[in-house]
Amino acid sequence: MLKSYLLLTIAIILEVAGTMLLPLTQNFTKILPTFGLTIFYIGSFYCLTFSLKLIPISIVYATWSGMGIFLITILGYFIYRQTINFQVVIGLLLIITGVILVNIYSFSNYKNLL
Repeated sequence: MLKSYLLLTIAIILEVAGTMLLPLTQNFTKILPTFGLTIFYIGSFYCLTFSLKLIPISIVYATWSGMGIFLITILGYFIYRQTINFQVVIGLLLIITGVILVNIYSFSNYKNLL
């Protein structure tokens, strides 16, 4: 189970790295950032498939997308100087809370199956 969550974490990091390259591709006209974005996305989906061996797809996708949104928002603030207002912070806290709850309760259900 730990290996599945490690692969899910790697998938999240690769997806976030690819997404952060999107503005640098300038509508896919810059070759190097476009190539990097492609490699990161392929790597992310590759790792994502292996995390599905033990974790249900609904949990994997909720975690992958929720953590991706959170990290991209935070990195966008620091790297691209995007603004984050109070409502965004509340929304991000709700996303993190939801991801934690989904994983806690899915794990307790998984333990009951064993």
